[in-house]
Parts: sequence; structure tokens; C-alpha cells
Amino acid sequence: MKKITVVAAILENEQEEVLCALRSNEMSLPNMWEFPGGKVEEGEDMRTALEREIQEELSCQIKAGTIFHDHTHEYESFAVRLIALKVDLVRGVPTAKEHAKLLWLPKDYLLSLQWAPADLPAVERLMDAPS
Repeated sequence: MKKITVVAAILENEQEEVLCALRSNEMSLPNMWEFPGGKVEEGEDMRTALEREIQEELSCQIKAGTIFHDHTHEYESFAVRLIALKVDLVRGVPTAKEHAKLLWLPKDYLLSLQWAPADLPAVERLMDAPS
């Protein structure tokens, strides 16, 4: 089974809302929510990969911090190792370029969205985490 490593950004604003991204119809798992991020390329460390992916996908600059959650989810034909990192916004405003929509949502409401299966364990841990 093919295994890919993906990094995802846990970005919170001053109101303690979390940035959620809706996958577009052109993406696999369309119309499901995820934490923004992407694949780690060959020879790239996870923090550099996440900072690059957020710049490409959301047109803003972040600083990747500590690992918040690390989980492998097996889909039918491949496995995704999703490493979610806490990040800080350094410059700019997140803007959807590849995603259908971005949404800032309080932690208590995260499960009101339909999450991609690989993201769900990080969502659940985030909801349990103290503010």
C-alpha cells in the first residue's frame, strides 16, 4: 500500500477560532473539511514543507511550530500519515486559492463540519485540548 506523508496547519486566531479549509470539487475527497497543508516533498523537512504549502495554497506566511498530532489513516488504496503542527501567522491573510472556502470556527463547533477521515483524530484532540 502506498503511503504519503502530509503536513497540516493548526492555525488559531486571537478569538481562539481554528482555520478550516473546504476541499474543492477538483480535489480528492471533495467537499470535506481539512486543516490546510500538503505533501512533504523528497528531501524536505516537515516544517519547511508546511510553510511552503501554506504560502502556495493560502497566499500567507506562517511559522511552523510543534507537532500537535501524528496519525496514519488507511484509505482503500493508500495510507496518509498526517502530521498536524501548531503554526503562527507571520504575514498576510489566509486566502483560498485551491480550496472552495476557508472558515474560522470555534473549537467547540469543529465537529459540525464533515472532516476528511485523516484529519478527524486531530480535530477530536484539538477539541479536548485546553485553550
